[in-house]
Amino acid sequence: MKFTFKKSERLSSKKVIDRLFDRKGSEKINSVFLYPFRVSYILDDTSLTSAMKSTDVDVDIITETSTENTPTINTAILISVSKRYFKHAVDRNLIKRRTREAYRLNKHLLMEKPSSQIPAYIAFVYIAKTIEDYAKIEKSMKAIFKKMV
Repeated sequence: MKFTFKKSERLSSKKVIDRLFDRKGSEKINSVFLYPFRVSYILDDTSLTSAMKSTDVDVDIITETSTENTPTINTAILISVSKRYFKHAVDRNLIKRRTREAYRLNKHLLMEKPSSQIPAYIAFVYIAKTIEDYAKIEKSMKAIFKKMV
């Protein structure tokens, strides 16, 4: 498995993002809390895709074939850092960079699960009020992947 983070892995669809943070439709949305993150994720994308197609929005889940000829599903992720606690963009970007790097190096833990347990969309919300070091973020990321269904 390549340790890359492609553009297709970034979550940018406004409809999907709204769906991830919607409190009313929370029966399809799972969440995990582990300091310094609150993680919301959607496991099954079929109901979401059908809902998006009814509103004429295309949502693509890209399936790639690795060198071992085993299909892997790209999960789209979103990383959010509060402007309230981190006023300077430099600080927010540092946290996002560290989180992205921890995800990139440890996403193989997520892909080892059965395909029915791999989330289609993940939102990482950084809830700490201080900037944590990379080791703490990576340790938390590994534990989150193990806690996910």
